[in-house]
Amino acid sequence: MEYLVKDEKLELKYQPGKGAWTYHIQIPNTKHIVGKWGSMKVSGTIDNYKIESINLAKLGDQDKLISINDKIRKAINKSGGDTVTVTLYLLTSKEQITEKDVLETFKDSGVLNAFKKLTEDERNEIIKKIASLKSEDKKIKMILKYIDQLSIRND
Repeated sequence: MEYLVKDEKLELKYQPGKGAWTYHIQIPNTKHIVGKWGSMKVSGTIDNYKIESINLAKLGDQDKLISINDKIRKAINKSGGDTVTVTLYLLTSKEQITEKDVLETFKDSGVLNAFKKLTEDERNEIIKKIASLKSEDKKIKMILKYIDQLSIRND
């Protein structure tokens, strides 16, 4: 296996208003990795907390990000601005973004319940709008837009 980072000290960043990526870690030297949303997953550890499979997010021409949800932050007892020790390797997959990937992302972002409260027509429309986009970047931006909208309904 090829490591993206091994025992590297990285900052757990906090940026309010970023939906699922409010708490995240930017993985250095990952701009070059190419893949569709949902196909770029990593495994490894964060402060010895085992990560089985987590999406690697591509946002523009920057190094990739991983979202650090509340469960992980509580387990490692860290918050924004703290330094964490990260070891990650890329899991490979050649699949397109699926409805399952979108729902998994909504779950990881804490907005799945708000999504489930929508009517079936509203839920289908969201999935259809995301699926209809051609580029991965546009799909990710649309997913982030819906996460932000759903997080407001969650409050």
